Amino acid sequence: MQHRNNYNREREPKEFVEKLVKLNRTAKVVKGGRRFSFSALTVVGDQKGKVGYGFGKANDVAEAIRKSIDKAKKNMIVVPIKNGTIPHEIQAEFKSSVVLLKPACSGTGIIAGGPVRAVLEVAGATDVLSKSLGSSSQINVVRATFEAIKGLMDARSIAKNRGKALKDLWG
Repeated sequence: MQHRNNYNREREPKEFVEKLVKLNRTAKVVKGGRRFSFSALTVVGDQKGKVGYGFGKANDVAEAIRKSIDKAKKNMIVVPIKNGTIPHEIQAEFKSSVVLLKPACSGTGIIAGGPVRAVLEVAGATDVLSKSLGSSSQINVVRATFEAIKGLMDARSIAKNRGKALKDLWG
């Protein structure tokens, strides 16, 4: 007789690394007392250059986290990482949060604050310098980081857009 839940099955390794950036509890006062609701902000990545973020709300923590992870997997973007760092310096903003990302030499590590660090770690970057300026709202910092990542260009794509070979670009 086979058991309904297959406990003997080996757990396959997850294809994505999930990081919880922020978990927030809100209370709605109703007749019987307080009704709590939870919101979760997570970042998901494969540590090979793909990363996404999601924001989920629910009446219990596990459901909010699950929803945010599902949303994060739906809006993945590709980060052009070469030798563990980004190709060039970039600054981007979302609302009043500003994020500055700089490439760093190997061995530097990720020098970044909480939300930016989470995004870069799950993306697979190992050496990046960053500074978060303006508003420190975690969701806006994550979204500003994603704006910066979208603005990054690697040499191959620049050469293709200009209609030149990679050798012509470097001289």
